[in-house]
Amino acid sequence: MAEKNNAKPNNKRGLTALLEQAQEKSKALKEKVIEEAKALKEPEKTQLFRSIFRVKHDEQPRNRALSVLTNVFFHLHPAKINRDAVRYSFTWGMGGLTFYLFLVLTFTGVLLMYYYHPTKAQAFRDILYLEHDVPFGKLLRNMHRWAAHLMIITVWLHMFRVFLTGSYKRPREFNWCIGVILMVLTLLLSFTGYLLPDDQLGFWAVTVGTNMARATPLLGHEGPFGAQLGMTPYNDVRFALLGGSIVDANALLRAYIWHCIAIPLLAAIFMGVHFWRVRKDGGISGPAPVTLESEVKEAKGPTPVIMRPSGMRE
Repeated sequence: MAEKNNAKPNNKRGLTALLEQAQEKSKALKEKVIEEAKALKEPEKTQLFRSIFRVKHDEQPRNRALSVLTNVFFHLHPAKINRDAVRYSFTWGMGGLTFYLFLVLTFTGVLLMYYYHPTKAQAFRDILYLEHDVPFGKLLRNMHRWAAHLMIITVWLHMFRVFLTGSYKRPREFNWCIGVILMVLTLLLSFTGYLLPDDQLGFWAVTVGTNMARATPLLGHEGPFGAQLGMTPYNDVRFALLGGSIVDANALLRAYIWHCIAIPLLAAIFMGVHFWRVRKDGGISGPAPVTLESEVKEAKGPTPVIMRPSGMRE
């Protein structure tokens, strides 16, 4: 009987503890709901809003100075940076290299446009003329081609470095999304440039790539929910990319416009936003500041006694 009497108080204590935990959880949930409701009423005060848009500083002398120092148009480089954030061993310099390669591709691409006609009858002939007859034409084309390959590599390494160092976390989560978009645009630039020589390699690469687009969710007639939305081989994303149902003159012209005008403009806009957000987010994210040995002041007072494992003093 005594054991039963002892079990009842223990059960009561357990129930009481469970009730207290449930009350604490419900209280925390209620506070979270209240905070989210406030965020809906004042979205400009949320971290998501601050990570995307520019936030106005309060009218104070210090904030007025900050609004000037943090302005990307007044100060291209931040007034103060973390010394360890600009080490090549930390950044790898991949972001700057990617932008430099984009400039090289823009310059060489404009020069290549002087010798190229986006037509089925002339495109491959222009490539042969550029390779064999134009002075330094082969060098120009190879500079454009290898810069494109290197840009793909540097973009991937840049994203890899940002992920490894946790630079995609708050307050840089929006800029990480912009970087993902830039990576996709870089891949699309490379893909659309494949077809422009109008050779067998480009023809079959674009054929395979656009056939894969048929399985795009919602937008491809073979993809999930594509048929339910009325997608057919004559109105889906593949048809829009090719300008028809096969890889022919329309596909070449559309690839030329996407490669030379549309995607570079989009990439330039997103790069501007990307650089602006880097500046607004406090510059390049870096590791915790490291104090150099020369900066450490000698500690005043008695020398500390260090005990060895054996118990002997040092």
